[in-house]
Order: sequence, then structure tokens, then C-alpha cells
Amino acid sequence: MAASASLTQKGIVLFLLGIVLGFLMTFLFSNQFDLSNQIRQVPNGGFIPNSPHSHGEMDHLKGPDESVDWSEAHFHSHAEESSQLAKELEKDVRVLCWIMTNPSNHQSKAKHVKATWGKRCTKLIFMSSSEDSHLPAVALPVHEGRDNLWAKTKEAFKYLYKNHLNDYDWFMKADDDTYVIVENLRYFLHDKDPKSPVYYGRRFKPYVKQGYMSGGAGYVLSREATKIFVEKGINIPGTCRTDAGGAEDLEIGRCLEKIGVKAEDSRDESGGERFMPFVPEHHLIPGILPKDMWYWSYNYYPAKQGPSCCSDFAITFHYVAPNMMYVLEYLVYHLKPYGYGQVYTKVQQCDNKNNEDSKKLTSTKPENNVKVKNIEHVLDKTMNSVIDKTEGKENIDRTEGKENINSDKNLETVEDKGMQPS
Repeated sequence: MAASASLTQKGIVLFLLGIVLGFLMTFLFSNQFDLSNQIRQVPNGGFIPNSPHSHGEMDHLKGPDESVDWSEAHFHSHAEESSQLAKELEKDVRVLCWIMTNPSNHQSKAKHVKATWGKRCTKLIFMSSSEDSHLPAVALPVHEGRDNLWAKTKEAFKYLYKNHLNDYDWFMKADDDTYVIVENLRYFLHDKDPKSPVYYGRRFKPYVKQGYMSGGAGYVLSREATKIFVEKGINIPGTCRTDAGGAEDLEIGRCLEKIGVKAEDSRDESGGERFMPFVPEHHLIPGILPKDMWYWSYNYYPAKQGPSCCSDFAITFHYVAPNMMYVLEYLVYHLKPYGYGQVYTKVQQCDNKNNEDSKKLTSTKPENNVKVKNIEHVLDKTMNSVIDKTEGKENIDRTEGKENINSDKNLETVEDKGMQPS
């Protein structure tokens, strides 16, 4: 009887243990399946997202404990280069950058955006659910999580509309794993009209007739587009999705199309893309991106891999780990091949298909004529400055060479004298 009772107790324990193990295995396998639906491993240790709307896969990657900073005095230190044009564009093209982040990423990722490219924006704001005065981060009235990104996007634009609408020309949205070359963004926007309802980015085509912009690659709205989005789009049934769910980039694309904001072409004159959904190597090296992945069918324009993929004036890269932020910072702003200079002799047109529109815009909008003339004036000053510096250097070199020759002759005379018998 006692043995039977003991056997029954043992059976119950084993049964319960089996249930617990079953739940654990189900949990682990479901999470693994869920993760495999979001990312695909590649041989070099990186990953490629299996969804165009994936978000947060790099939250586990941490940057250095302390921000790394270079002295501004080291920028453009060569005589043949000048930052004057970039500084002039900074005055004319006012860009507010807002970064999608969350409290757990403030120290591991967001602060490294601030230490690198973020400091070049006219204004930098981090949108979170928790305030952080050091970044600064705004506490939006939203819950965190990938299912609330659309809600966070709407609240972010409402905040910008209320507090900053008339202070800036363009409003750039980026993730905390996006790297932005802000000078190239300003150059691209300098002949665009912030009073026109437009937005730019990496243009995708499914689900929205005019296309929509990839959230990870970043997108930029004009002042007018931001105004219309808040006044005529957000929380209006039948126009914008009113709940928190949905993919943030797709939902804003659907909404902007309905309210008349145009999704425009941001490629350069040779068809090179400026806004990149992945890290540089995934675009530059053929074969890394699988042929069967979503990326090829999602692009509004035929996607390219290899050297022709990307504009020389590229603006963004996505899925950039915190440490890579500093690598890109060094490569873009500090590393210089000796003997090469960047002196621009004209303002290039930014978009092959929109060249005629740009010319019309420049000729019909007085404010744009002023901007272009200002830039050309700065270019002339820059060229003259560089020429003066170069000629001055040549004169110094000639003088030094002459002095060296005279010194050599004097030395020869002394040596000759020394060799003559007394």
C-alpha cells in the first residue's frame, strides 16, 4: 500500500515536471522561430532582416562606456580643403533631427549618436518614453515596444509641431542605429522648398501607390509636410491609422499620400541611392544580400549592389552598431588620402529625374534664387581662398628653395676656401 502511494507521488511529480519542461521547450522554440523570422545570419557575423519593418534587433549591441570625441580643430585641416560651404549650408538649411529610441538604449546607443553625427544637426532631439536631460530625450506619452512605434511616431510629430514647427525647415527622423552624413543631407535639400508638402528617403513600393520611405534608412519631411501631417492626418479616422499598431514607416506613408504629401525621388544624377537601409558592406559587396529576400521587390527603383549602388553623396546607413558609428565618423570626417582635395566649383543638381523641376523651382522661387546665389558666392570665395593659399605656399616654397640654393652655394664657397692652401 505504501509502495503504491509512493509510486503515485513519483508519477505526479514526473507528470508535473514534464508539463513544465514542455512549456519551456515551447517557449524557447517559439522565440527562436520568432527571431528567425526577423533576422538572417550571414558569414561575417552580421545579419540581414527578414522583414522591411524589423526593429530593435541590435538593442543587445553596446557601445563604449564613454563617448569618443575628436577635436573640431582636426576637421578639414588640409590647405586644399574648406568647410566654408558646409557652414553656409548649415545657416540656410535648418534641419531638426529626431531619433527614435527607448530608455534602455539611452546610454548604450543614443549617446553615441549624439557624440558622432547628431551634433551636426541644427537641433537634435531623442524621442523616448522617459526623459533624459543629458541627451536630451523627451518623454512621450506612449508605451515602449515594436507594436507602439506608430504611436510614438505620431506623438513625436505632434511634439515637434507644437514646439519647433516654425524654427526649422526640415524634420529628419532616424533610428538610434542609423548614421547620417548631415552635410550631404543639407546639400541634397538646399534647392528644395520647405514650403512644399514633400518628403524624402529610401523609397519602397508595396501597399502605397506613390511609395513610402524606409523607417530604418531615415526620412525627412518638409515644414509644410509636417504641418499637414499633424493638422490633417494624425488621429483623423479614414486618413491615418488611429491606434498604436502597424509598421511606423508604412503607416506614415499611407497617411501622407492621403493628405497630399508627395513621396519624392532622392537618388543622384547617376541613379545612386542616398538613403541606405543597411550597413555599407551589404550594399557595396555583391552577393551579400540574398536574391530571395524582400529587399529586391520592395525598392521603388531597381536596386543595385556593388560600386554603383550608392551615391558619392550618400546620406544615411542603417543597422550601424555603436562602435561602427565611431568608425564611420573617422572614415568620413578624418581619414584623408594625401594629394586629394575637395574643392567644388559649382552646385550640382541633386536628382536626375527632378533636374527640370529643380531648375523651375530655382527660377520661380525668389528665396531659392537667393540661396543658390549665396552658395555660388561662397564657392567663389572658397576657390579664391584656396588659390591664395596655394599660391602663397608656392611662393614660400620658391623662397625657401632659393634660400636653400644660396645656402648651398655659400657652403660650397666656404668648403672651397677651406680646401685652398694657405
